[in-house]
Amino acid sequence: MDSQQVFTYGQQGLYLLLMVSAPVLLVILGVGLLVSIFQAATQIHESTLSFVPKMIAAVAVLAIAGPWMLTTLVEYLQRTLTAIPSAVG
Repeated sequence: MDSQQVFTYGQQGLYLLLMVSAPVLLVILGVGLLVSIFQAATQIHESTLSFVPKMIAAVAVLAIAGPWMLTTLVEYLQRTLTAIPSAVG
């Protein structure tokens, strides 16, 4: 295994991490922005008001996109594990 293969596997892993985590992070970012605008408009500064909608949104996104995330991660792991013998030998 040369350094180019190591960098390629690392790059694929980081890209996969970004791709799998992006839906949850973007939805939570959007919900947080909406809640912050609501809090600024109404001057209600309750900490649970910002936490609960984010948690509900995260669970909803994981329920919807969770199977895709899991399938993508399992496929990457299978590709990586099956490539070990050719990389070592």
